[in-house]
Amino acid sequence: MQLRHVRTLLSPQDGAAKVTCMAWSYNNAKFAVCTVDRVVLLYDEHGERRDKFSTKPADAKYGKKSYVVKGMAFSPDSTKIAIGQTDNIIYVYKIGEEWGDKKVICNKFIQTSAVTCLLWPAENIIVFGLAEGKVRLANTKTNKSSTIYGTDSFVVSLTSNVSGKGILSGHADGTIVRYFFDDEGSGESQGKLVTHACPPYALTWASNSIIAAGCDKKIIAYGKEGHVIQTFDYSRDPLEKEFTTAATSPGGQSVVIGSYSRLRVLNWSPRRSAWEEAKPKEIEHLYTITALAWKRDGSRLCAGTLCGGVEQFDCCLRRSIYKNKFEMTYVGPSQVIVKNLSTGTRVVLKSHYGYEIDEVKILGKERYLVAHTSDTLLLGDLNSNKLSEVAWQGSGGNEKFFFDNENVCMIFNAGELTLVEYGSNEILGSVRTEFMNPHLISVRINERRQRGMEESKRLAYLIDIKTIAAVDLVGGYNIGTINHDSKIDWLELNETGHKLLFRDKKMRLQLYNVESSIKTTILNYCSYVQWVPGSDVVVAQNRNSLCIWYNNDAPERVTMFPLKGDIVSLERSNGKTEVIVTEGVNTVSYTLDEGLVEFGTAIDDGDYSRAAAFLETLEMSTETEAMWKTLSRLTLEAKQLHIAERCFSALGHVSKARFLHETNEIADQMAKEYGGDGTDSYQVRARLAMLEKNYELAEMIFLEQNAVEEAMEMYQELHMWDECILVAEAKGHPSLEKLRRGYYQWLLDTHQEEKAGEVQESQGEHLAAIGLYLRAGLPARAGRLAMARDQLLANGDVTNRITAALIKGELYEQAGELLERIRNPQKALECYLKGCAFLKAVELARVAFPAEVMKLEEAWGDHLVQQKQLDAAINHYIEARCSIKAIEAAIGARQWKKAIYILDSQDKRTAVKYYPKIAQHYAALQEYQIAEELYIKGDQPKDAIDMYTQAGLWEQAHKLATKCMRQEDVSVLYITQAQEMEKQGKYKEAERLYITVEEPDLAITMYKKCKMYDEMIRLVAKYHKDLLSDTHLHLGKELETEGRLQEAEYHYLEAKDWKATVNMYRVNDKWEEAYRVAKAHGGANSYKHVAYLWAKSLGGEAAVKLLNKFGLLEMAIDHAADNGVFDFAFELARLSMKQKTHEIHFKYAMFLEDEGKFEEAEAEFIKAGKPKEAVLMFVHNQNWDAAQRVAEAHDPESVADVLVGQARFAFEQKEFQKAEAFLLRAQRPELAVKYYKEAGMWSDALRTCKEYVPSRLEALQEEYDREAAKKGTRGMEGVLEQARQWEQAGEYARAVDCYLKVQDASNSLLVEKCRLKAAELAIKFLGQPRSVEVTRLVGPQLVAMKKYSMAAELYLNLDLIREAIDAFIEGEEWNKAKRVAKELDPKSEEYVDQCYKEHLKNQGKVDSLVGVDVMAALDMYAEREQWEKCLETAAKQNYKVLHKYVALYATHLIREGSYDKALSLYVQHGAPANQQNFNIYKRLFVELVNAPGMNSSEAYPSWANLRDVFFSLVVGWENMAFIFLNRFLDLTDAIEEGTLDALDHVDFQNTDIPFEVPLPAHQHVDEAMREEVRDWVLTMSMDQRLEQVLPRDERDTYEASLVAAGTGVRSLPCLLTGYPVLRNKVEFKRPGKEANKDTWNKFLMAVKTSHSPTCQDVLKFIGQWSGGLPSSNFSFQ
Repeated sequence: MQLRHVRTLLSPQDGAAKVTCMAWSYNNAKFAVCTVDRVVLLYDEHGERRDKFSTKPADAKYGKKSYVVKGMAFSPDSTKIAIGQTDNIIYVYKIGEEWGDKKVICNKFIQTSAVTCLLWPAENIIVFGLAEGKVRLANTKTNKSSTIYGTDSFVVSLTSNVSGKGILSGHADGTIVRYFFDDEGSGESQGKLVTHACPPYALTWASNSIIAAGCDKKIIAYGKEGHVIQTFDYSRDPLEKEFTTAATSPGGQSVVIGSYSRLRVLNWSPRRSAWEEAKPKEIEHLYTITALAWKRDGSRLCAGTLCGGVEQFDCCLRRSIYKNKFEMTYVGPSQVIVKNLSTGTRVVLKSHYGYEIDEVKILGKERYLVAHTSDTLLLGDLNSNKLSEVAWQGSGGNEKFFFDNENVCMIFNAGELTLVEYGSNEILGSVRTEFMNPHLISVRINERRQRGMEESKRLAYLIDIKTIAAVDLVGGYNIGTINHDSKIDWLELNETGHKLLFRDKKMRLQLYNVESSIKTTILNYCSYVQWVPGSDVVVAQNRNSLCIWYNNDAPERVTMFPLKGDIVSLERSNGKTEVIVTEGVNTVSYTLDEGLVEFGTAIDDGDYSRAAAFLETLEMSTETEAMWKTLSRLTLEAKQLHIAERCFSALGHVSKARFLHETNEIADQMAKEYGGDGTDSYQVRARLAMLEKNYELAEMIFLEQNAVEEAMEMYQELHMWDECILVAEAKGHPSLEKLRRGYYQWLLDTHQEEKAGEVQESQGEHLAAIGLYLRAGLPARAGRLAMARDQLLANGDVTNRITAALIKGELYEQAGELLERIRNPQKALECYLKGCAFLKAVELARVAFPAEVMKLEEAWGDHLVQQKQLDAAINHYIEARCSIKAIEAAIGARQWKKAIYILDSQDKRTAVKYYPKIAQHYAALQEYQIAEELYIKGDQPKDAIDMYTQAGLWEQAHKLATKCMRQEDVSVLYITQAQEMEKQGKYKEAERLYITVEEPDLAITMYKKCKMYDEMIRLVAKYHKDLLSDTHLHLGKELETEGRLQEAEYHYLEAKDWKATVNMYRVNDKWEEAYRVAKAHGGANSYKHVAYLWAKSLGGEAAVKLLNKFGLLEMAIDHAADNGVFDFAFELARLSMKQKTHEIHFKYAMFLEDEGKFEEAEAEFIKAGKPKEAVLMFVHNQNWDAAQRVAEAHDPESVADVLVGQARFAFEQKEFQKAEAFLLRAQRPELAVKYYKEAGMWSDALRTCKEYVPSRLEALQEEYDREAAKKGTRGMEGVLEQARQWEQAGEYARAVDCYLKVQDASNSLLVEKCRLKAAELAIKFLGQPRSVEVTRLVGPQLVAMKKYSMAAELYLNLDLIREAIDAFIEGEEWNKAKRVAKELDPKSEEYVDQCYKEHLKNQGKVDSLVGVDVMAALDMYAEREQWEKCLETAAKQNYKVLHKYVALYATHLIREGSYDKALSLYVQHGAPANQQNFNIYKRLFVELVNAPGMNSSEAYPSWANLRDVFFSLVVGWENMAFIFLNRFLDLTDAIEEGTLDALDHVDFQNTDIPFEVPLPAHQHVDEAMREEVRDWVLTMSMDQRLEQVLPRDERDTYEASLVAAGTGVRSLPCLLTGYPVLRNKVEFKRPGKEANKDTWNKFLMAVKTSHSPTCQDVLKFIGQWSGGLPSSNFSFQ
C-alpha cells in the first residue's frame, strides 16, 4: 500500500496548535477533528466541512481552557460522539444522523483522574484509560462506568483488534496489557502481554501481530503471546524522531506510524508471513504527527499535526474501472470498495478472515458481487448491501452463478448446487444435481411467514430428470421426494414452501403437497403457470383458457376464462392482480378477483373471522365451496367452532353443522360455569375427536373423566357394539350381559349371521356358532372351528353336515382335511384328488397308501404340465421314475442343464435322439463348445462341423474335422469344397477354406485369375508383406498397359511412386490427371511445376488461359523469369499481364548485371522504369560519369545520391572541402555534420549545423558537451570557448547553459567566474523564470565556495529574500541577515533570531546567548558546570527559576560528595518546600549526620545550618496549622458569645468540614493555652511566606476532604490517615475498606523494621476490622 496526498482538510497555523484527536464514523459518512481550542469540526466523506460544536468543561467555573480533549470516538451507529477530557470527565454528544441536527449531551461519566485515551468498540460500550493507570468501561445504556483492570502506570495509548472484541492498553512504564470481551475462540491469553522498552505511544493491533513504537525510534512487532517477531530500528537515523501515534487499516493488513514530518507504512506479506516496509511518506514542514484516523472502508487516512493541520491521504493498492460503470478500489489485500459511478453508492467488500481478494466481478444485471480468495468466496447484493463470505475451495473458476432469486445465490460446480443467503457467512445448503436450469430449481427464503414458524427456508430441485427432492434448509433434512413418470421441465415452490407446482414434457401440470406428500394432476396442455405473488393462488394457461385456482387445497375447483392469445406475465401491485396477455399485436390484461386472493391472505394470517366474513359476500360456486372447506378444516384445527359451524352450514353438511351446534352449546355452557371459551372441556374435546372419527381418542377423553356411560353411549349411537362391550368389560359395568344380549339380537335381526357366529364363538357356544356359519354360507370357517375342537370332531352329525357343505361348495381340500382328521383316508384322498391338492394327497398316501405314491407323483406332474408349469413337473416325473416325461418336460421348460443331467443318467440308446435338440439350442446361443460335445454325444459330428462352418469358425471346424478325419482327407475335402465355392462365385468362403488348410497362394491365384486385385493385394499384404510394393508396381504397369489408367494410378500411389503416375498421365497427354495427382501427392510446388510444364507445352493464348484457370499465371511468369526463360516470360506477360513486363525487364537487367553486361543492363533497367537502379549500378562500380549521365537523363532525383556517393568517396580520401561541396549540392548538410562528427571535427560539425541545420544544433551541442566531459579539462576549454561564441552571437540561453557546464576542480576561480557570468547573462537577457532557475542553481554553488555575499546579492537581485538570508546565515554574517530581514521581510526576523540562538548554542557563546534566550543560556551554564554564572543569571529572573538551578547544583554537589557546599547553597538561597526537593533534603540530612567529625564543637556551624534549613521547611504545615488554630479561636469566641452567627466559613468552602456544629456551654481549653495559641496565630500572620489557603490535590479540593468539590464524588477514607483514597490504593477484603498505597507501604515498613508490639497490635486490629489484610501484587479486574 502507498499513501497519496489528496487534500488538506485543515490548514496548519504558524505556531503550535496541536490536533489532539480525530475519528471516522462507522458509516464512513462523517469525520471529526478536535482542535487545540477544544472545538470539534465535522467533515463529510468528501472532505467538506459541514458542522462544528464546542466541548464544555466539567465545571464552568474553571473556564473553557481548564482541560484538554484527549480522546474521541464515534458510536457504532454513527449518531453519537464520545469526548474524553483531562478534567476527569467523558461527555457523550448526540449529533444526529443529518447535518445541522442539534447537539445534545446524552451521557456523562465523571472519573477520579484525567482521561488519557478512548475507544468505542461496540454498541453502548466505551473503553477509556486514565492517568492513574486504570482502564475502565462506560455503559451508555445504564450510564454507569466500571473498572476493567487497573495498573500503577499512566495509560498512554489504547487500541482494539480488527473485530473490536479485544483491547490493548499501553502504559508509561512500557507495559502492554491485553483484555478480551470475546476471544472468538482464539485461546489467546489476557493480562500483561509484554513490557516495551519505552512508553508505547504508537500502539496498534493488526490482524497478525501487535505493533508498538515510541521515543526510542524503534518499531517492534510482537506476536500473539508477546514474543518479538520483527524490529525496525531507526535509532541511528539522524532524520528520524520519536514515534507519536499509529493506526491500523480496517482489514488489519497495513499499519501507518507517525513521527516528525513522516509517515512510515508497514504492509503484511502473507507469502513471507512478515511485515514489509513501503516507501515512507515524507512531507516537509508537516512537523510532528499527533493523531491518525483511518476511514472504516480503508480508502482514506487522515493525519493531524502539531501545528493544527489535517492532511488526507489516499490508501489504495490499486484502482480499476469495471465496464465503465463501477470503480474498484483495492484498499488492502483483503478489502475492496466498489463504487457505482452513476449513483455514487459504495459497498465495502471485505474478507473477515484476512484472505487476499482476487478479481471482483459484478454479475446478475450488474447487481451482485462475486469475488474469490484462496479459501473463501465473497458474494454481495449491491441493492440491499448484504455481503457474505463462505468457505470455498478453489475450483479453477468453473463455477456458474445464478442470481434469479433476490435472497440467495445459486452456485453450480462439478455437479453440485450450493446455496448462499446474502448477509450470511454460512453455506445455506448444498445438494448434488446435474440440472443447472434455474427453472428446475426453486428456493424460498422467508418470503411469507406462517403461524408458528420462525423461519421458512426450503429448496426443491431435480435428483434426476424424473425425480424431485424437497429439502428443509433450516434443519438440513429431506422433506419430500416426488417420483414422476415423465421428464420434468419446470418447477416452483409457493412462498411458504408447503406446495410445489411442476410441469412435465407432456405439458401436464402437477400440484404436490409437501406436508401430506399428495401429488395431483391439475391441468393438461399447460403452456404457462405462475404463483400469484403474496398468495397461494395459481394462474395457468391451457390452450385457449385462463385457469385460476384460488384455493389449491381443492385442485378440482378451477376458474376458467377463454383466451385469444398467450399469457406473458403476471403483475400484482396496489391491491390489484392482472394477467397480461398478448393477443396478436395487442396486449390485454385480465384482472383476478382480488377478494378471492384476499381470502388466502386472511387464512395465512390466521384471521378466520375476516375470511368467513369475506366468504359471506360471495355467491356459492366451485371456488367458494372449496374455500369454505378449507376454512372449515382450519377452524376445527384452531377450535374456532362457531366459524366451523357456519362453514359446514354453508357447505350443506347438515349433520356436521348440527353436531357442531350442539358442541357449541356445550362449550358455551361450560364457559358460563367455569370460564374460558369452553373448548377445553372434556365433552367438547371428545365430540371434536368424534367429528374427526377418532373414536379411540374420544373414548380416552371420556374415560379420563370417568364418563363411562357417555363413552358407551357414544359407541351405541354409532352401533360400535364391540367397542362398547370392551369398555363395559374394562370398567366392570353392571349391564354388560344385557349389552351382549342386545348386541346378539341386533345381529340376528340384521341378518349378520357371520358376526353373530363370531360372538357365539367368543362366548364358547361352538355348536351355535357352527350353525350360524353354515347358515351364512361359510362352511370353511365352520370346518376350521370344528378342527380346532376335538369334542366337535367327535360329533358325527356336525362333521357330516360340514363335510357335505364343503363338498357342495367344491371346497375339496378343506373337506379332505376334515375327513383326514376324522380318520376317513380313502374319502379324504378322493377329495384331495378332486381339489388337485396333490401335496396333501401324496403326504396322505405316504402314510395310508404307499403303493399309490408314484402314481400320484406322475398324476401331479401331468397336472402341472397341463397348467404349463413344466419346470415344476420335472421333479415329480423323476420321483415317479418317468424319465422320458422328465426329459421332455425339461426340454419343454427349456431347463437344458437339467435335461442334460437327466440324459447323462440314461442309456445311450434312449438319450441319443435328444442330444441334437439340446445342441441346436446351445448353437443358437453361440455356445459352440457345449453344442459340439452334445452333437458328438448324439453321433452327429457332421452337424457340428456344419455348425462351425456356418458360424464362420473355420479353425474350429478344421480342428474338429482333423480330429475326426485324416489330414490328407481334410485338405482334399477343404480344397475340393473351396473349388466348388469358387465355381459358385463364393470367393470369400473359398478363401476361408484355402486359408484354413494353409494354402493362401491358391487364394491369391484365384483372385488374380478373377482380376479381383483388391482381394489379391489384401492377401499379399497379409501373407507376403515383403512383396506388396512390387505387387502394386507390377499391377500398375499391367493396368497401364491395358489402358486402365485410374486403377494403375491407385497401385502406383500405393507403391508410393506418384511421379510414375504423373509421367503416365503426361505420356498419355492427360495433363488434368497429372496436375491432380501432383497436387494431391507431390510436394508444395510439384503441382505448380506440372501446371507450368503443361502451359509451356501449350504455349500462346492456351497457356495463358490454363494458368489463369489455376491462378498460377503470375507465378508462372515469375518462375520463368527466375529460371532464365525470359522469352516465355515475355510472351506470357505480353498476352495477359503487361504490368509484369517492367518486372521481367528488371529481372533481366539484374541477370545482365550479374553477367557483367552493364550497357545491356542499363537499357533493361530503363525499360523496367528503374533508372535509379542503373545509377546505383554505376555508383557501385564507381563509374561516376555514367551514373551522372543516367541520373540527369532519366532520374534527376538520383543526382543527389550520385553526389552523396562522390562525397563519401571524397571523405574517405580526406578531401573534406570537396566532400562538403558535394553534400551541399545534394542538399544533404546533415550528412556533412554526421561525417564531420564521426571524424572528430566538432568545430566544423557545429559550424555546418548552425549554418544549415539550426534545428538540430541543441542536440548536437549536448552531444558535444558529453564528449567534452569525457575528455576532462581539455574538453572544458572547448565548452568555455563555445560559451563565448554563443554569447557573442547573442544566443544567451545557450551561452548560459555552456557556462553552467564548466566544471574544473583544479581551477575554482574559473568555475566561479563562469557561474557569475551565467547568472549575470540570465538576469540581464533571460526571462524571470529562467533567471530564477539559474540563480537558484548558482547560489548554492557560490555558498559552497564560501562566496556568501555574492550569493546573497544574486538572490536579492531577484527578490529571493529568504534564500539571501540563508546565505548570510551560512556565512555567519548575522547583522546583514538581520538587516535584510528587517528591511525586506519582517516575518523572517524571528527565523533569523532562532538560527542565531542555535548558532550561539552550537558555538558555546553563552554570554551572548543570555541576551537572546536566558533559559537556553542557563541550561548551557549548567551543562558546562559554570554554576556561579548560572545562579547569578538565574537570580536575576525569578524565585522559581533560581531554585530550579539551585536544585541542579545541589544534586551535582551531592553526587561529588560536597555536602557542606550543598547545605550552604540552601542556607544562602533558602530552601523551598517543594516536594520534588525532598529527596535532596533527606540525602543531605543522612549524609551530614553520618559524616565524620560531626560530634565536635567545630561542627556546630554545620548543625546550625542544617537546623535552619529544616526549620524553614515546616512552613508547608504552618499554613494548615494557622487556618485550623484561627478557626479554634473563632470557636472559643463563639462559645463566649453563645452564637455562631459571627463565624466566617471562607477558608472551608468546597470542603467537607461542617459549618454548623453543636456549641459547648463552657470552654474546654484553659485560658493560658488559649492565649498561647492567640499569640502564635498573631505572630504567624505577620510572616509574608505564609499563605492562608488549605493545600489542594489533583481534584482541586482540600487534600483531606473526602468529597470532590467539582464533581461531588465521595472517596473512601484511608484506614490509617483518614485522607481520601484517590489513585494508588490498597483494597481490603471487606467492601468499603481501603488505604492509600504509599501510606500503607510506609506503615508496613515501619512495622517490619521497628518490631514494635504497638504497631503489631494496630496491624492485627486492621486485619480484624477490614476482614483480612490484602496481598500487594498486580491486580487485573
